[in-house]
Amino acid sequence: MPILRPAPNKESRWVTWAEFVEAGWLRAYRRNRVPMRELRAFVERLRDDLGVPYPLAHRQPLVSGKDLVFRAQEAAMLSPYFHLVDAEGMLTNPGQEFVSHVSWDGDIADGWRPSEDRKSTVLVRPDVRFGRPAVGGVSTEILYEYSEEGATREEIAADFDLSLSDVRWALAYEDSRRAS
Repeated sequence: MPILRPAPNKESRWVTWAEFVEAGWLRAYRRNRVPMRELRAFVERLRDDLGVPYPLAHRQPLVSGKDLVFRAQEAAMLSPYFHLVDAEGMLTNPGQEFVSHVSWDGDIADGWRPSEDRKSTVLVRPDVRFGRPAVGGVSTEILYEYSEEGATREEIAADFDLSLSDVRWALAYEDSRRAS
């Protein structure tokens, strides 16, 4: 049984935006070796209880549905170390960490901050640059290429009508991405 999709989609190999956001959650769990069986049970329980197809890409569980999240964590036998909310309904460190990477439009995730630094202005949004990392609507890859061609940060900022800070974040993101 797939974890991101309730049922396989034979018509499209493309990942939806909500699946992308959920994959971000799951990646963090998998880095910590949480078994897929537990994750699958957790996501399925949230999906059923909340009535939304992509519960981890929806803000409701972390705002008004914290008790449901806690019960789903317990039912899936997730280690308390990996809980998103605690018994009192407070976001845990993993929950806060994820929320810090997401921007929201109402209850729906509309952007993802790929950098580990919460202050980064680099965002991935499905409606900007076809989901490529960008600052101020400009692809970080383009800014990196300008830098590689010898343009200074100040010149890049002026040419693309960005702040110097945005250019720094974009170049730092591209440097770290290329280093890994």
